[in-house]
Amino acid sequence: MTTRTRLTAIALAAITLATAACNTVEGAGEDLQSASREVKEEI
Repeated sequence: MTTRTRLTAIALAAITLATAACNTVEGAGEDLQSASREVKEEI
């Protein structure tokens, strides 16, 4: 598995979890920011 494929899989998993876990629009924004930070750290 290439690095790009791995990062894409991580990002999709984070987005899926963030979407499932949030209860409000504000919560969704916070979850997406958190997922974005995690992906940036992996890069």
